Amino acid sequence: MKVVIFAGGLGTRLAEETTTRPKPMVEIGGKPILWHIMKIYSHYGFNDFVICLGYKGYIIKEYFLNYFLYNSDLTIEVSSNQIDVHFANTESFKVTLIDTGLETNTAGRLKRVQKYVGNETFMLTYGDGVANVNIPKLIQFHKNHGRAVTLTSVQAPGRFGNIETDKQGKVLHFEEKPEGDGAWINGGFFVLEPSIFKYLQGDMDDIQWEKKPLVAIAQDNELMTYRHHGFWKCMDAIRDKIELEALWQSNKALWKLWQ
Repeated sequence: MKVVIFAGGLGTRLAEETTTRPKPMVEIGGKPILWHIMKIYSHYGFNDFVICLGYKGYIIKEYFLNYFLYNSDLTIEVSSNQIDVHFANTESFKVTLIDTGLETNTAGRLKRVQKYVGNETFMLTYGDGVANVNIPKLIQFHKNHGRAVTLTSVQAPGRFGNIETDKQGKVLHFEEKPEGDGAWINGGFFVLEPSIFKYLQGDMDDIQWEKKPLVAIAQDNELMTYRHHGFWKCMDAIRDKIELEALWQSNKALWKLWQ
């Protein structure tokens, strides 16, 4: 089963990092967050990726073109350009890199990779979010309900702490970064049937996948949600990158399912 990853956005809310590289190439633990996402899927045996490129997509192309060299020990005879590989520590990724336009929105990006997906069930996620989603259970849930789309929903934690006081200001209850208000949000990690492309007819370049197409799919009773109660984190701003890096460095990166 193929995995499509959105990796073409401008990443303006992470401008401290994205002026020189696309957001999916921002590093956590010395590796692009895109690599972390791919490793999550690869852990469960899904290694066939279709990457939707856009902003500075050439950097992602160069990364994978040189990936084998980056992860190998080499001897190079400069005069003859002969390369001897002594040790290679690479993954079994098959990566299809597709330029889906600089300013194309997510529905348009998905439409542009239709021919690379084929007429089969496939997965889709965003190039800036990691989680410890159990992919086989997600897929089984999708197969069991038989509808066109499964969306993984998550409960995002509260951003700020809660303080409850009496009239005099005495603190009665304090909770730092509590759980969210009970609402479930879109966490990515979709499973899709090829029938979803009928919702992507016409010019989709300015349309968000999450708005018009998904709304129409829901109205047709073809959208189901898989509730994920485990770890999930989106790298939306610099504070998120700092938090993810801290988790990685302290060996608390719950999305690291691989050894």
